Amino acid sequence: MRNQIEFEVYGNYALFTDPLTKIGGEKLSYQIPTYQSLKGIVESIYWKPTIMWIIDEVRIMNPIRTESKGIRPIEYSGGNTLANYTYLKDVKYQVKAHFIFNPHRSDLAFDRNENKHHNIAKRSVGVGGRRDIFLGTRECQGYVEASEFGEEVGYYDGYGEIDLGVMVHGLNYPDETGKDVLEARLWRPIMKDGIVSFIRPDECTLIRTVGEMSQKEFNTENMQSVEELYEEVFLGRGD
Repeated sequence: MRNQIEFEVYGNYALFTDPLTKIGGEKLSYQIPTYQSLKGIVESIYWKPTIMWIIDEVRIMNPIRTESKGIRPIEYSGGNTLANYTYLKDVKYQVKAHFIFNPHRSDLAFDRNENKHHNIAKRSVGVGGRRDIFLGTRECQGYVEASEFGEEVGYYDGYGEIDLGVMVHGLNYPDETGKDVLEARLWRPIMKDGIVSFIRPDECTLIRTVGEMSQKEFNTENMQSVEELYEEVFLGRGD
């Protein structure tokens, strides 16, 4: 597919939190990563507001196992609470994703250089990403390597279909929808032989409004060119 990248992400633990379990202060991970969590990983590899990443597929390489831990979450109001978090253990995923230009960012139309962004994204995959990779939460460090989707033997190869039930697909942010609201998307994934094929965000029919939110505008008042930054930092010509 056009503008596509493929990579492998792995780590000792992952926590793709089911929001229903957070009500009582506990956290329980979904069995697989959500679309939004994988999108966050891809954006940690390479992101610019000019483009939108679309997650195509994820392949579950290792058996789905969990491990519970007693955690003392930060209590900003004081106290010493003990919570129980259930993590996924020893995870490895192969991911396939591609980008499109954000149709709601006409202010960044000048940056719509397809080859530039694709080449930078591929180089970023090769070096393990531009920013730290987290598997759901910050305490779950992840690692990215270039990989061909479908290579290697996966635990669920030939396993058949598994219905994973209703789960969070992701969030609709204003700069991706053109609307001044934040929305949550739900869907019902089916894992077939270890592979989950994601529907696109605009294909989700179960959508709930979270709250009001507006997108950030990029203009000459809050953007700076590389030439201007160079003159300011290295030549001392700033105001």
